Amino acid sequence: MLKHTAAAIVVAAASALPVLAQDTMMKCDEASMMKMQSDMDAMTDPAMKEKKEMASKEMMMAKDSMMANKMDDCKMHMDNAMKSMGKM
Repeated sequence: MLKHTAAAIVVAAASALPVLAQDTMMKCDEASMMKMQSDMDAMTDPAMKEKKEMASKEMMMAKDSMMANKMDDCKMHMDNAMKSMGKM
């Protein structure tokens, strides 16, 4: 009985991982851009200055990619910005 329960938990966890990974990727749209910008603006701690600068650079590249209709590149840069901020 315990083996069946453990196996069911492992199967459920394995099937949930792709869904969770998919949700972490940001959408490349104005609302997401504004949310990321407000999150960056909230980083006021001087110790986070380097993280904030890196995230700002990634957001600039994301905005450029969005303007050029390169949505995959935009998503990648937004994800990199989130990682720079320590959100992922």
